[in-house]
Amino acid sequence: MNILRNTSKGFHFYIIGIILLTLGIALTILSKLGASPFDALLVGLYRTFGLTIGSWEVVVGLTMILCNALAEKRPPEYIALLTSLITGFGIDTWLFLLRNFLEPTNILPQYSCLLLGIIFTGIGVATYLQSSIAPNPMDRSMQVISKFTGWSVTYSRALISLILVILAFFFSGAIGIGTIINALLSGVLISLFLPYLEKIRIKSLHKQTT
Repeated sequence: MNILRNTSKGFHFYIIGIILLTLGIALTILSKLGASPFDALLVGLYRTFGLTIGSWEVVVGLTMILCNALAEKRPPEYIALLTSLITGFGIDTWLFLLRNFLEPTNILPQYSCLLLGIIFTGIGVATYLQSSIAPNPMDRSMQVISKFTGWSVTYSRALISLILVILAFFFSGAIGIGTIINALLSGVLISLFLPYLEKIRIKSLHKQTT
């Protein structure tokens, strides 16, 4: 019964999605061309205060959870911290495994690393979205802004990205051409991969119930 319950929630999609997502994040960071707005801030905090990039994933995630709770005047969704914890651990693990032998210094290897990272990130998010295990703090913040402003999800996410880029700039974050490319391609890739992952999820549920 527990196996069926976890499968129905998409636990395997949750774990596989975060593994691929964090691999993509690590690759974009290692490209040295610029990470996504959120990850650029994490790198900036790491450069300024120390700790690890994954640790700052947890700190920023918790901050977003508390801000969301204050904005909506409700108890914090601490279950969302689970996603930040696993994502932070995944980022640090991939960076530890890849950093010793993956140090692109020329343009071609750097862009290859960046694009590969963006692709893995897109697949990871599309896979992660097939689950209903724990919400993502940033996605929840996007929904809160959309609720209070009446803006679309696209504009709400753009506002968060802008705030993150500004903060990353002040903390000497990993901002560069890769940040722009990431912003332009990530949404497109997620939309591209989502239908295929949804089909896989439906087939997986069908096999479990037959």
